[in-house]
Amino acid sequence: MDLLRHLRYFVVVAEERHFGRAAERLHMAQPPLSQQIRRLEAEVGVELFVRTTRRVDLTAAGAAYLLRARTILASVDAAADEARRVAAGVVGRLAIGCVGSATYSLLPALSRRLAEELPGVDFAFRGEMLVSDQVEALRRGTIDIALLRPPVADGMLTVTPLRTERLVVAVPDSHPLAARRQIRVADLEGVDLIVHSADRRSAMYEVVRRLFADAGLTPRIRHEVDESSTLVTLVAGGLGAAVVPEPVTALSLDGVAFRPLVRPARSVELAVAHLAGRSEPHLRRTLEVIAALS
Repeated sequence: MDLLRHLRYFVVVAEERHFGRAAERLHMAQPPLSQQIRRLEAEVGVELFVRTTRRVDLTAAGAAYLLRARTILASVDAAADEARRVAAGVVGRLAIGCVGSATYSLLPALSRRLAEELPGVDFAFRGEMLVSDQVEALRRGTIDIALLRPPVADGMLTVTPLRTERLVVAVPDSHPLAARRQIRVADLEGVDLIVHSADRRSAMYEVVRRLFADAGLTPRIRHEVDESSTLVTLVAGGLGAAVVPEPVTALSLDGVAFRPLVRPARSVELAVAHLAGRSEPHLRRTLEVIAALS
């Protein structure tokens, strides 16, 4: 740190061309400043200044040294500023993965808010992810944060609930159920259903399976898909009905009607997850933005 202090003293003297004014600017006495400059010259091995009774001028070596000194000090200051920004959580890189409903209901507003509040953080987003894929991506480090549906039984992850979402039924607008104000599970007996993939261990597949099991019914599953957008598109095509979280209503397509699912009322949770033990400032700041927006 002595060298950096000497460099700062040297630059001020070079700019002021006067030890007295330089000492005032540095808030120190003139004799110690002169001593520090002498020490710097001894370390460098050349005279940096030509001293007269009235002023101080740079030697040719001093002029060359001034250019380097300013570059070094600028780099040190930039490094310190970068370190402070990292500590404040306003720079970095994060990838966020979202389940289907969060992709449409939360991601648009979230991406805007993150751009406003953390413009120095480079965000990447992956939408329409199944929970099983999100857990694997978190473990492998290909995403840093997941907006997913619990339960998630993985000790490597920290899972924090965000909100509870009602379930609704998406039906073709030409279907008799579309004329109803609300739909019960029993009303779906014998109705062709479109569900998220069982093979991919979809959280919503398990929700639908439990709904029908609790009602003593067997779902009539006709199509399994990976993405909520595909699911709603098939409903619009008249291929069946689907039980989905209410935020999926953001995918309002022609030919689809959404009705509340009642008797008994059902809901699902949305949570945010990340690898346990991660506490980087920019990750913490992002989690705060997500919680505030949810």
